[in-house]
Amino acid sequence: MVTGIFSFIAVIFISGGKDVLWNSIALGGLMVLFWLFEIIPIYVTALFPFVFGIPLGVLDAVDLTSAYGHKYIYLFFGGFVLSLALEKWNVHTQIAERIIEVTGTSRSRIVLGFLLSTGLLSMWISNTATALMMLPIATAIISNTKSTKKSKFPIFLLLSVAYGSSIGGMATLVGSPPNIQMAGILEKNYQIEIGFLDWMKFGLPLAIILLLAVFGFFYFLMGKERHEKLEEVVSERQKWTSNQLRVMFLFLAIVLLWSFRVPLNNLTGLNYTDEGAAVFGAILLFFIPSDTKKPLLDWKDTRKLSWGILILFGGGMALANMLQENGVIDLLSKTFESFSGESLVVILTVLVVIAIYGTELMSNLALVAVFVPIVADFAMKTDFSIIQLCIPITLAASCAFMLPVGTPPNAIVFSSGKLTINQMAKTGFVLNLIAVVLIVIYALLFIH
Repeated sequence: MVTGIFSFIAVIFISGGKDVLWNSIALGGLMVLFWLFEIIPIYVTALFPFVFGIPLGVLDAVDLTSAYGHKYIYLFFGGFVLSLALEKWNVHTQIAERIIEVTGTSRSRIVLGFLLSTGLLSMWISNTATALMMLPIATAIISNTKSTKKSKFPIFLLLSVAYGSSIGGMATLVGSPPNIQMAGILEKNYQIEIGFLDWMKFGLPLAIILLLAVFGFFYFLMGKERHEKLEEVVSERQKWTSNQLRVMFLFLAIVLLWSFRVPLNNLTGLNYTDEGAAVFGAILLFFIPSDTKKPLLDWKDTRKLSWGILILFGGGMALANMLQENGVIDLLSKTFESFSGESLVVILTVLVVIAIYGTELMSNLALVAVFVPIVADFAMKTDFSIIQLCIPITLAASCAFMLPVGTPPNAIVFSSGKLTINQMAKTGFVLNLIAVVLIVIYALLFIH
């Protein structure tokens, strides 16, 4: 903290305090340092541009408004409120139980069921909320299962919650904060709009591939244990309640509005947006009655909402805008010019490796806020596609598989006390390498 604050003041003092380039470097450097070491909560660090931007001359009121009030913040807000309703009425438990019924009761199939369950939920609910919802179900199964000390099943079941939560979030625009962060940066700075369905075309196939790759790796390591049956995990099927059905129906309706926004707009002549549909769905939850005649959600339920993520997104947008407008991105992108003569394979590999291993140490949202504008500017100055470079590193930012500090799902699963850092790190390191290979190949073949 002392080093960061001293450097921040020193840069401004030496540059005279009026140079917006150096002021941007000072503020951006302070934010990255505080994010990297989590000196204070990362959400508080995200407010630095709000406080220092105007006095330093690096942002104006319009910049701050467009950052902290960006339309994608409301897309996330609507998605968060929908996820609160799913959690409140235990829709996630119903989904998990149905998937386990389909996958079977052998140890390997239970792991597959949890990977698919957490992946499916994380497509629509924040990865943090998904991990929090699925962990108690996983620990209950482990507690009711007779396993030896050498058994790998408890380790892989817990890791399936952590990794499934992160990978599932890659599939949709609302699944993980970096996705919306990148879309917002590209739209504001490069006039490239990525809609809900556009993102799913890129993210969903890769998420499925990664989930199957993780399962294949776990299946291989489980050895003979993979075939052992766990009949005790089969519980009596609970019927869907009327409240669960109401929430599920509304949720599916919003997903359909997101997925078919363009054809519906063309057909009806309307011009509704993804964020408009999300907020509309959130509002309806406070109107639609439950079986007790009270609304499906009360305002007090929003105490659980991840407000900090919304602030973090705004701070990331403000940082990216500040660095872009004041010449810092242009300066940093020149460091990549030595790669301009390299092949696309080499460039993608370098960028994906930096993104995956960088996100093990710092917030994936912060990494995308800093890294995407630099890479996009580099692509603009070369013949490479902005989409083909920026989407892979954004997807890679969700692949922190090694350390508890890498991403909230890892920390949540580690907090169970049933997993060691060594177990997570060894498994995660190999999966990080697998993710690098798969993302690079996928980007070369399908992202253009």
